Amino acid sequence: MKEKLYDFDTVIDRRGTDASKWDVADSELPMWVADMDFPTAPEIREALEKRLANGIFGYTDVSPAWREAYAGWWEKRHGLTMDRDALIFVTGVVPAISSIVRKLTTPGENVLIQTPVYNIFFNSILNNGCRVAENPLLYDGRAYAMDLAGLEERMADPQTNLMILCNPHNPVGKIWDRETLAAVGELAKRYHVTVIADEIHCDLTAPGRDYIPFASVSETCREVSITLVAPTKAFNLAGLQTAAAYVPDPVLRHKVWRAFNTDEIAEPNAFATVAATAAFSEGGAWLGELREYLWENRRFVAETLAKELPEVFVVDGEATYLLWIDVSALGGDSREIADFLQAQTGLFLSNGVQYGTGGEHHLRMNIACPRVMCGDGVQRLLKGLQAWKALHRE
Repeated sequence: MKEKLYDFDTVIDRRGTDASKWDVADSELPMWVADMDFPTAPEIREALEKRLANGIFGYTDVSPAWREAYAGWWEKRHGLTMDRDALIFVTGVVPAISSIVRKLTTPGENVLIQTPVYNIFFNSILNNGCRVAENPLLYDGRAYAMDLAGLEERMADPQTNLMILCNPHNPVGKIWDRETLAAVGELAKRYHVTVIADEIHCDLTAPGRDYIPFASVSETCREVSITLVAPTKAFNLAGLQTAAAYVPDPVLRHKVWRAFNTDEIAEPNAFATVAATAAFSEGGAWLGELREYLWENRRFVAETLAKELPEVFVVDGEATYLLWIDVSALGGDSREIADFLQAQTGLFLSNGVQYGTGGEHHLRMNIACPRVMCGDGVQRLLKGLQAWKALHRE
């Protein structure tokens, strides 16, 4: 058995650190906000400590090493060859999406998303005066697929010129296959729709699995796409405000570059590029062990539910550390159930209603935490759901 080099079992107390996730009572357990309760890779911390030791934190440029780190990681791990000059620094994926929506649409136009999907997409669309065009995913009770016929119908609307593609898909954990992504690209080109590919969860796949970058599928997909990537989910660096946009088409790239600069989200802080460069240059071994650990947590929760409350189940997922739990057999919508769980057990989960059509009977659970914390969470979940079931038993 291969020796483990990294510790994911030690519980770190995050209370008192201004952590958004942990602004809860001592008796409560937050398993909702999508950050991890693990310290980032020691290789990244060492790079940050070295930068800290310099003691001067003035204005910072994007270094060639940052471009090489991104390009090398995606070529070696994901089979996508990036033109270094097509990479643009941005402070975060969500700020990038909002900025792109502002630049590439006018108020009243449609932005297409496929629900249930990351809830902040709605904010980026609505806050910029646009309309949400939902194309709900197809769900057969166990797995998800894209409704390509519905997608074409919505893309054909002349008011739709922008789509946000979640790849892998949050919250359902789906890795989209090459054929599906190719179909999206062809439809986008036919109907003059630009695709924002949010690929922030791409490195959090099941051990032995990889995702397919949208821009790698075909020349068409490259031409119509803006790919947003970051080390922040995989290496737990969200608070450092570091991400990148990969835009192969030069005309589209100029528009994105202008959008980011107009909105003042194109300049790194003193630690942003240092952390990203270290993550993609030296973080591979840590990430490999993390993925194994996360999938053991996933297996543990899924098997516990199957044994103790089999009518509730974890939807099969291939990516992310977010479990999508089907509670449809218990009646009521997920907002009511999530509120009940919090009140009865102190467990904070995300209700599926906020992710749009198709999320009404699901809960999202973040299992990126030490095993003992995951065990506490699943016991609270069982206790709360069994109490809900007893209360609503006919």
